Amino acid sequence: MSSFTPTVPIQLQIRKIIFEKFNNVDNKFTNDEIFEIIKSGGDCNPSWIIDDLEPYIQEICNSGLTRNIAQNFTTIWLKLFSLVKKHRCDSCNQDVYFGETEKQECPNPSCGAKI
Repeated sequence: MSSFTPTVPIQLQIRKIIFEKFNNVDNKFTNDEIFEIIKSGGDCNPSWIIDDLEPYIQEICNSGLTRNIAQNFTTIWLKLFSLVKKHRCDSCNQDVYFGETEKQECPNPSCGAKI
């Protein structure tokens, strides 16, 4: 197991990607697209495969940010429940991104403060 720790937590990277690239409730996107963007940014474990992203995708589905609309082997198609907005967490000093109907708590795993 690698000891790689990303500079920005994966949870925050995923939400930023969704905000910047897929912030439209009428469009669908996949975990593969998110994974490719994360890998191209270089701030993830270089040994990761798409399956390593699955718990984080499940997390954003459970939070109410996205919903799983289809799945085919390792590809998961997602849609947003509502538009994503950018906020600033004063507790951990990170930019965070939430859907309009989500609980407004920092998704940074080392924080969790109310926004």
